[in-house]
Order: sequence, then structure tokens, then C-alpha cells
Amino acid sequence: MKLKHLIAATLLTLSQFAVADEASLKKTIEVAYPKIKVESVVKTPYAGLYEVFMGGQIVYTDEKFTFLIHEGFLVDAKTKKDLTSERMEELTKIDFNSLPLDEAIKVVKGNGSRKLVVFSDVDCPYCKRLEQNELVNVTDVTIYTFLYPLVQLHPDSPAKSKSIWCAADRVKAWQDWILKNQLPTTTSTCEVPLEKVGDLARKVGVNSTPTLFFADGKRMMGAQPYKEIEKYLQAATVAKK
Repeated sequence: MKLKHLIAATLLTLSQFAVADEASLKKTIEVAYPKIKVESVVKTPYAGLYEVFMGGQIVYTDEKFTFLIHEGFLVDAKTKKDLTSERMEELTKIDFNSLPLDEAIKVVKGNGSRKLVVFSDVDCPYCKRLEQNELVNVTDVTIYTFLYPLVQLHPDSPAKSKSIWCAADRVKAWQDWILKNQLPTTTSTCEVPLEKVGDLARKVGVNSTPTLFFADGKRMMGAQPYKEIEKYLQAATVAKK
């Protein structure tokens, strides 16, 4: 059941709960939503609100858990900063160095000094848009592409992914497909890490393509403008120093 449906079904029972700190509030929420993992509960400096990271989303409540603010964004009135988006960036960061990069297609552009990971479905139109319109403008980067077929949406994607991965020149096969819509004419049989990549995607919370990860562990979803990608690449470079 989706989070918003669970929230609607539970709101009538919330008045029975009375808690005063983050640990007990976390336990109370877990009792109310046993099917959703509560990652963290943190008190904010705003009007007694508590930030709750659960089910991959940020929601807000009070110390007595009498309400939930769902699908809303907390914005600082003075600085105009979107605090919810900033916190989501931090809460969804990954350990970049733990990624099995040998299971990705490696494309080096320029001096390749910066690193970028992309989870991509070969039949995803937004993935092609990302490559054709945005990543072509980014240089001095090594791009690691994990082939992640979303079979329910693109049933031919696994076969195409295998064709590209097992090509004699994997990088050329990937670029010919993603930029020119041309699959390899001949391929050999080889071990393809699609299941491993699927397990990895689930582990790091990737549920759509394209999803990008930067060297500082921050993620970006969708075919964002290359200037935004460049901003994240630069920030990741600074963070490493």
C-alpha cells in the first residue's frame, strides 16, 4: 500500500499517542506504520516540527504525533532555502567508493578526473535525452553506466543490454545505441551482471531511470540540464579536497 493511503487510514487513531522525544516518537511511528521503515526522526528548529524520514520520503509531525505533513516542503522564510530538498540530498547519499564499478560501462571524457555514475535503461527515452542533450556537453569526467532494465516498462531492454554488454567493444556499442540508436550487428555470449545491478539498484534506492550519483554520494534523478549536472560535479570535487 502506498504511503499516502497508509497515512489516510491511520490518521483517525493518532490522538492516542503522546511522546516527548525523538526515540520514543520513532517507536510510536513504527507501531502506527509497521510496514514502512522509519530511518530517522530529527527535531527541526521550526514550530515544534519533527522531520521523519520513512519509506524514502520526508514527512513532518509534532512531538505527540497528532498529524503528518506529507508531500510538503519546508522552506526557510528568510533565506528562501528549500530545507526539505537539502535534507533529502543528505539522507539519500550513498558510499560512492563502495559501488562495484567493474559492473558498469566505463566512458572516459577529457582527462576523466571527475566521476559520475548513471543507472540507465537502454529503452528509457529520458536516458537517451540525458546522453544526447546533456552529458555530451560535460567533459573531464569518467562516466560509469550501470545497465538497469526496467522490464515492466521495457520488456526488450534485457536482451538489448546483453547485446551491448557482450559486444567486442562495449563502450562503442553503448555509444552507438544511446546516441545513434544502433545495436551491435554481432555479439558473443558472456556473463552479464544484470541481476547484480538490479540488487545494487534496490540496495541504494534506485527505482527510476536515469538516476545519477556523484563522487560525494549525492544523487540526481532524471534528465537534468547539463549545467545542473556540472554544478553537482564541481561540488563533489570540492567536497573531496
